[in-house]
Amino acid sequence: MNQMNSPLIRIGVFYDGNYFLKISDYYYFQHERKARISLEGLHEYIRHQVAEEEDVDVRLSQITDAHFFRGRLSATEARDKDRLFHDRLLDDILMNLGIATHYMPLKTRDGRLQEKGIDVWLALEALELALHKSFDVIVLIAGDSDYVPLIKKLNTIGTRVMLLNWDFKYVDFKGENRVTRASQQLLEHVTYPVAMHDVIDSGLSSADELIESLFVNQPEPVAFPSVKPVRPTGPTAAGPVGTVGISTIKNLKNGFGFVVMPPNNLFFSYADMAEGDFNDLREGDWVEFTVGRNHRDEDCARNVRKVQPPQEGEGDGDEYEEHEHESASSDLL
Repeated sequence: MNQMNSPLIRIGVFYDGNYFLKISDYYYFQHERKARISLEGLHEYIRHQVAEEEDVDVRLSQITDAHFFRGRLSATEARDKDRLFHDRLLDDILMNLGIATHYMPLKTRDGRLQEKGIDVWLALEALELALHKSFDVIVLIAGDSDYVPLIKKLNTIGTRVMLLNWDFKYVDFKGENRVTRASQQLLEHVTYPVAMHDVIDSGLSSADELIESLFVNQPEPVAFPSVKPVRPTGPTAAGPVGTVGISTIKNLKNGFGFVVMPPNNLFFSYADMAEGDFNDLREGDWVEFTVGRNHRDEDCARNVRKVQPPQEGEGDGDEYEEHEHESASSDLL
């Protein structure tokens, strides 16, 4: 171990925001942790991991810059997709931790939102800051092979690169297989590759505080205030926007679900919860909600909260086939 008079190890952290949020969604909706990644806990883990790799006291391993890059919806689109609250919540977290944000507008191509230019911007900023601020180590939270040229350039100027990467797969809301895996080229060129999926899973049966701190240990804030209107005594049909309804949940998967409601089942997401945790819901649970409209001008459920089932004899709701809705899990906080 080096002595305390050793030089400070200056760390720059660079997030591919869409990649990070995809990882956080996975641990919240798919993994047995059922919790989001804590940025504060992740930074503490980075400090300790860099100190171990660089063989210095952790007090000499300090994050001096952190930057978050992501494509972002316009205010109008975010409002129409009910994303304003969660975008602002993310901004609050990043701001409170001193993480600089870099946003580019999302572009619509072939009817789908696409993120273009973020990887180039991240690479340019990382290289420029490495030169001007003399980072000893740059930590990348990314998985795309587009960052290989950046890593090669950083290697030429003597900046070590640590890559936090994840490897997992699951079946999404549409029944399609989803795979997240870091580029092999990235892993071959970085100085310190860290397989975070192994790190986290190895801590499932241990009491490692550093690993436990990687996860948020409190419920997510909700977008809507908790209200307790007078609710119906049994299943009710969807009415005009603002109508209060009560029924059962038909399907739940990956942060999305459907409420049984004639003439069509009503779609909702975790962002529509008025109180409670989405992960605590189960198919067949009774929920209260208000009727809303989504960006496609279709009926949906808002202000969803779990309630006690109606008194026996008040009837059960009929189940209907669900509508197909496009998943936007990569945009979730």
